[in-house]
Amino acid sequence: MEAAIILVFVTGYLAITLEHSIKIDKLIPALVMMAICWALIALGIEGFPQWFDSSSHSLLEGFGSLGSDEKMHMMEETLLHHLGKTSEILVFLLGAMTIVEIIDYFDGFSTIKDFIKTKKKSKILWVFSILAFVLSAIIDNLTATIVLISILQKIVKDRSVRIWFAGLIIIAANAGGAWSPIGDVTTTMLWIGKKVTTGHLIGYLLLPSFLCMAVPTFIASFLPAFKGDLDVEDVEEKKKSKFSGIMLYLGLGAIVFVPVFKMITHLPPYVGMMLSLGVVAIFAEIYSSSKFSFTEHDAEESDAHAQHSPVHYSLSKIELPSILFFLGILMAVAALESLGILFNFAGSLQEKMPMLGTEIHPGGHEGVSDLVVLLLGVGSAIIDNVPLVAASLGMFHEPIDNELWHFIAYSAGTGGSMLIIGSAAGVVAMGMEKIDFFWYLKKISWLALVGFLVGSVAFMFTRTLF
Repeated sequence: MEAAIILVFVTGYLAITLEHSIKIDKLIPALVMMAICWALIALGIEGFPQWFDSSSHSLLEGFGSLGSDEKMHMMEETLLHHLGKTSEILVFLLGAMTIVEIIDYFDGFSTIKDFIKTKKKSKILWVFSILAFVLSAIIDNLTATIVLISILQKIVKDRSVRIWFAGLIIIAANAGGAWSPIGDVTTTMLWIGKKVTTGHLIGYLLLPSFLCMAVPTFIASFLPAFKGDLDVEDVEEKKKSKFSGIMLYLGLGAIVFVPVFKMITHLPPYVGMMLSLGVVAIFAEIYSSSKFSFTEHDAEESDAHAQHSPVHYSLSKIELPSILFFLGILMAVAALESLGILFNFAGSLQEKMPMLGTEIHPGGHEGVSDLVVLLLGVGSAIIDNVPLVAASLGMFHEPIDNELWHFIAYSAGTGGSMLIIGSAAGVVAMGMEKIDFFWYLKKISWLALVGFLVGSVAFMFTRTLF
């Protein structure tokens, strides 16, 4: 039965990876894979000799000698435990996405466009790269990419030039998401899973992530694509909401408040996110009662908005397929973890891989090879980084703030930039700008690889400081 469960997982994983080739949204195989894996566990529960206890991070002793009713009860408890942990991440993401949509409802991101005064391509490249790096740490790399490419489309009219900027935005957004607990789904998973803390995450990864963004941007600024000035068209700006700036700063401040709330109260992050959403929603409701025009919407759409709560409208705009995808993939990985498959795989992996750059950690045990984590980063460019990090949570059992978890956060977060399909930011940019896979591979991938390796070397230095 274990072989059948692994086969289902691998098949589903393959379908997720080949999403663009088979024309089936990755949400579908993720949900099917999750349901079938747990169904096979339920049907074959009597025959499993081992069970992984997530609370103690070890195999449960004497599981094979338990009766079928006791095993079934154990499975139901484990399923509920994993659903609870997964729901913490999903509710957190729902809150963050809704706040971002409320900001957009008030056209708050148009305020960012006002910061860009220059016409020189290399300077605009640096402006967008730094904005992507900072914004992705606050509103997550996927949303930052959508916002900045939307602004880019208003500034750079030539698509052949614009896709170069988009490529560097992907690298910068993924780098910015790695050092913040709310910047990338995988980092959020490690933070909520009590593997990393905010202070140590920033301390370990801020410099490596900055270099991962800055080095490719510096190299690219000398390339022919970024020489000279932009041909900027003077387009008459439509009137924007008078509350756009207020809602931008309020929304971003509310999201940044979440880690502070967690440190003060020690409550799970989703509680703070719900508080932040509530506060932003109060102001959104108050401001929406004032009549104002929308930048991007015609009169008919404005009338439609006037009849609805901005919170209801924002909730209707969030990426629900992404939420369900995370549910499917995290619960499917939990199935493999519960059977002890990931635990055993991690043991064999550490035995066979060379322990390059390994230090003896407190307690006298050897850590996980740097090469394993670097390969995880390369792997995240080929397949989705969410299941990779979810698998690492079940495979490795180092304590909170161990350097391993920070290196995994960096590798999984930034390694995806090496292929355009390797990160959510890349996929959304690919859709918005119709960027060709092989164009990105030839023009941008080598820049992403250089940034990834420079940042990895920098991490090996910063981890010696803690």
